[in-house]
Amino acid sequence: MFLVGEALIGKEPEIAHIDLLIGDKDGPVGAAFANGLTNLSSGHTPLLSVIRPNLPAKPATLIVPKVTVKNMDQAAQIFGPAQTAVARAVADAVAEGVIPRDKVEELVVVVSVFIHPDAKDYDAIYRYNYGATKLALERAMEGFPSIETVLYEKDRSTHPIMGFRVTRLWDSPYLQIALDLVDLGEVRRVLSQIPDSDHILIEVGTPLVKMLGVQVVREVRAARPGSFVILDLKTLDTGNLEVRLAADASADAVVISGLAPQKTIDLAIREARKTGIYSIIDMLNVKDPLEVLKGLSVLPDVVELHRAIDMESSAHAWNNIPEIKALAKDNRKLLVAVAGGIRVDTVGQALAAGADMIVVGRAITRSKDIRDMVEQFLSQLKQTEIDQYRVMTDF
Repeated sequence: MFLVGEALIGKEPEIAHIDLLIGDKDGPVGAAFANGLTNLSSGHTPLLSVIRPNLPAKPATLIVPKVTVKNMDQAAQIFGPAQTAVARAVADAVAEGVIPRDKVEELVVVVSVFIHPDAKDYDAIYRYNYGATKLALERAMEGFPSIETVLYEKDRSTHPIMGFRVTRLWDSPYLQIALDLVDLGEVRRVLSQIPDSDHILIEVGTPLVKMLGVQVVREVRAARPGSFVILDLKTLDTGNLEVRLAADASADAVVISGLAPQKTIDLAIREARKTGIYSIIDMLNVKDPLEVLKGLSVLPDVVELHRAIDMESSAHAWNNIPEIKALAKDNRKLLVAVAGGIRVDTVGQALAAGADMIVVGRAITRSKDIRDMVEQFLSQLKQTEIDQYRVMTDF
């Protein structure tokens, strides 16, 4: 047996975070137990969990402090409320059948315990560590979380300590607002008037990045924290280098030109995957987007069907969206964005054709009432806020 459990319970500074292993004495968990008990380090001395002195828990449980213990007050918190909390949680897990009673002599538990240096309240330290250990044990024995839970939650959950949200494109359609501006003051003015919505993406347009450089992404983030920011580089060469520049600038997505050499596009997409950002292939002036996509060794995350500003009298190229999406493989979705002179009254046509992202520039940024215009576009998406009805539990 080699099982892993984790749980976080409570409020700072007494908050408890438990990581644990439970497994057979003659397996890797048993080896970790023996090594931990016999290899001491300054400030991280492992100790057996005991219900009270001379009464250790069964299965035998080793506590390993996560935070360096610097003085006797902190040592007392580990050797007092935390030590007995873990032991009682293990004992209660046996009493309640979470851990099989007939296996207590065959198993060992290794528990990593976090105690904040500012923690003071022994009662809270005990209760939080008891609850977190008990929950971590239950989760370990149940195999929580299931892979289905992980895949569902990975793009929906927010880590509370990060201080910002990482947006992933799992709930299309989206409104992508293109900032094809060249003045930072004007950018800030526009951003200040855009309403909050989980379905708004911010694009740093090519003219803007040419004027101010990739560092403008951080200016956008400062003005609008938590946004999904797309950096429109229209990369034509040195694909991996330019994508790395975008990732280092904290962009969530980067735009590569579909006119670039196949090798450049391949390198750019692979670099985007490596750095964890979305790759967007802009098909502006590409005669046959399907042919370009079929020639790639790896597909992008988004294909943008883009009609140039200078060609807005021509028809939109939205007819082959289903064929583009059909190229997706390996359980990866291939999203399609449409751009070029889109107005409120043409959004419905784009969505009906299968578009996932509606790219709008001047119709919003040059509007007399930016907030109202954005809300008109959003209303066409017919999407509710992603977290509107979401109730978070202990995970």
